[in-house]
Amino acid sequence: MIKNILSEFLGTLLLVCIVVGSGIMGENLSSGNDAILLLANSLATFWGLYFLITIFSVNSSHFNPAVSLVMHIRGEIKFLTFLFFVFAQSLGAMLGAILANVMFGFEYIEFSEKPRTGVNIWLSEIVATAGLLIVILASPKDKVAIMVASFIGAAYWFTSSTSFANPAVTFGRIFSDSFAGISPYDFPMFVLMQFVGCLAGLGIYKIIFPQQD
Repeated sequence: MIKNILSEFLGTLLLVCIVVGSGIMGENLSSGNDAILLLANSLATFWGLYFLITIFSVNSSHFNPAVSLVMHIRGEIKFLTFLFFVFAQSLGAMLGAILANVMFGFEYIEFSEKPRTGVNIWLSEIVATAGLLIVILASPKDKVAIMVASFIGAAYWFTSSTSFANPAVTFGRIFSDSFAGISPYDFPMFVLMQFVGCLAGLGIYKIIFPQQD
């Protein structure tokens, strides 16, 4: 149990550090070209996710309260474990953003002023999170890392929200006023839509793959 909680903490910390840090580096090097910036951010996230899921899968590799919730609903983890995971993921996400800020010479904590709101963006988070859960549940165990990394890397580009799909990561992004950030005022609706998406994904999975459930 302790190893699993530590894995969730470290994995989420490193994931947010990758997302925020690559966003800052992309801003520094892209000379205002948003396409190059998004490409750098999505590629770093793809590689980072694949690496993190692969190395931490021996213990636990949710790194995502929405995923942990679905695993609790499916009876794979107990409610207390779910609560510990969410706490570890959220703390790790915040510290991951702070670590990225420090590495790039920013203030340790700076609340993001980047607005992310609108029905289209909320819908994107539902789609991204639902898709993520379906990919996780439907993928063979030995393919989960590459399947999840590939889906999130693609979803950066086909969703208007750039596919946060993770309440803990969304929380962490509040603490960096960079390309990857999100305004604290827009955080609650993002998280609500992500939980709607995770439940929708679970429902779709049960319909499409009843033999695997």
